[in-house]
Amino acid sequence: MAKLKKTKNELKAQREALQRYHRFLPTLELKKQQLQREVRRADAAWRERTTEEEALLERLRPWVKLLSSQPDLGAYVRVEAFDLESANIAGVTVPLLTNVRFARPTIDYFETPAWLEDAVATVSDLTRIRAEQRVLERRRVLLGEELRITAQRVNLFEKVMIPRTEENMRVIRIALGDAQTAAVARAKLAKGKGAELLVGVGGA
Repeated sequence: MAKLKKTKNELKAQREALQRYHRFLPTLELKKQQLQREVRRADAAWRERTTEEEALLERLRPWVKLLSSQPDLGAYVRVEAFDLESANIAGVTVPLLTNVRFARPTIDYFETPAWLEDAVATVSDLTRIRAEQRVLERRRVLLGEELRITAQRVNLFEKVMIPRTEENMRVIRIALGDAQTAAVARAKLAKGKGAELLVGVGGA
């Protein structure tokens, strides 16, 4: 760290730096609050999907034995595409799942059990919910990381940069005050010596 210069120019520079920190800190604090809110929102959405997943699994439970003895449901529940978009949340680009598209084969109702259609719909819903969970988890990670970085910056300004700059200004003011006092003392001393010389000359 460079040695602090105890000059008027340095005091001005430190004062300007302090003003910048005080201007920038509220913006950082606002971003931190927004990120905290969005992380909570993403957490709540993820928990909601988890509850839905558990409910769907419960609905599938009576069919478990039937499903194991019937043709693979994968033939009837095939994902064609995940439609993803990007959204900007508190300055962070996060993924947004807009749709899950399924390739729907024709169900032969004469050759398949009566419950198959309901099972396909339930498994499709389960697939969609799990895709949403993965996207929400990614959103939580991205927002959480940005929140961590922003919180670190807030702490840096509040606990390091601002106190250090205020201390630097205090040290510089003391040094300038001491220098001014010393200059006045020197001036008085020089004036006194000058007077003594004049008296000496006059006496001679």
